Amino acid sequence: MRRERDFLGECDLPDNRYFGIHTLRARENFPLTVPVPPALIRAFFAVKWACAAANRDIGLLEEPLARAILRACEEGMEGKWDGEIIVPLFQGGAGTSLNMNVNEVIANRALEILGYEKGRYDIINPFDTVNLSQSTNDVFPTALRVAALWELGDLEKAIVKLQDTLQKKEREFASILKVGRTELQDAVPVTLGMEFGAWAEAIGRDRWRLWKAKERLKEVNLGGTAVGTGLNAHPRYIARAIAYLNEITGLPVAKAMNTFENTQNLDVFSEVSGLLRTLAANLRKMTNDLRILAMGPRAGIGEITLPPLQEGSSIMPGKVNPVLCEYVEGIALDVFGKDLALSFAASSGQLELNHLLPFVAYFLLTMIEELRVACTVLADRYIPYIQANEARCQELLTKSFALATCLVPYLGHEATSELVRECLQSGKNLQDMLLEKKLFTPEELEIIFNPSELSKPGIPGLGKVKRGDAGNTS
Repeated sequence: MRRERDFLGECDLPDNRYFGIHTLRARENFPLTVPVPPALIRAFFAVKWACAAANRDIGLLEEPLARAILRACEEGMEGKWDGEIIVPLFQGGAGTSLNMNVNEVIANRALEILGYEKGRYDIINPFDTVNLSQSTNDVFPTALRVAALWELGDLEKAIVKLQDTLQKKEREFASILKVGRTELQDAVPVTLGMEFGAWAEAIGRDRWRLWKAKERLKEVNLGGTAVGTGLNAHPRYIARAIAYLNEITGLPVAKAMNTFENTQNLDVFSEVSGLLRTLAANLRKMTNDLRILAMGPRAGIGEITLPPLQEGSSIMPGKVNPVLCEYVEGIALDVFGKDLALSFAASSGQLELNHLLPFVAYFLLTMIEELRVACTVLADRYIPYIQANEARCQELLTKSFALATCLVPYLGHEATSELVRECLQSGKNLQDMLLEKKLFTPEELEIIFNPSELSKPGIPGLGKVKRGDAGNTS
């Protein structure tokens, strides 16, 4: 065991652990052990690497100490010290506990590299050496922005893949005519491909929104120290630290125009959260639509068949539920809740600092990860294996009156309504009634009800079928 001292007293720590007294106190004070996301840990070590390199360049950090600190940071970025980051992300103090946990791990690992025992803070100190020219209040938000940018990059890849799989289904199902529905009632004919294409378009907009949002996250307050004024940070250090951060992260981050404002206001995170909520809304809408279209298999709509992934009941034999649709919907609801909580947290700061930044980090990074998983499972395990039940689509279209609207330009609204009424009373389908009354020939109906005619703007069969008042807009 080794003994460490802080402002409040002394504590004993195991010799084989790299965290120190400040970490230990935080772990005891915050019992809800919500782990720090790996991306945020990597980002923290990256920020510390950049700061150490900048301090070395301007002569504030001696070369041997700098080399040891940089190596410790690089190991942290590789995930070697994840097990030493033991403070929970749910913490008071605006993130000071996490910053000190990282500082202590770096200090003790650097001491070890130089051949000293852990705890020799007279050689490398978590405050004076590792945290040199820094404050939690510029390091934590910068690390969060870096982590969010990394994670949003992965989410964007998942969105692109999901959009691609939906577009493939759009092309595959382009010629399958079916009933379109509004307010869950038969409306007008559409193609199954059009429905998949609409989902793809919505997901594509989500990709564009998040791409734009990343621009705002690239402004960091590193070098602003406690409240954004840059107190105790050399001007040459600030420029070098951000340049080194770009180098180590591969991100084009830049110093915020107003680091004082950037330190206290978290509206950028709230903005990104809102865009993530929009993606969740689109995913929920799409998966609920899939559940409705696959309803059955015998007693429902059944126009598509979802991939069977597992048995769905402990009592009903042969039942297979749309479990991935439900899984994604649950994720969407969780994102909705986290977005609301994040907006409250972002509005809860007072004056020059927001003390709830760790909670903002948890909400934001968890939302991104959940949505990445949701998009990935849909793209990899679900959408590509959806099958169209073409015969069922045709059966329901024939039974319905969705095709009646296509006849209005030829017969007029009232006459078409009367035909629908006769069909309901007699039990006959619409096409049989049209042929029975010799209102159209089979060839004319085939032209009017052709999928290519029904899936584009205009009057179906115009110029090909000369009957009634088609095309008359008077």
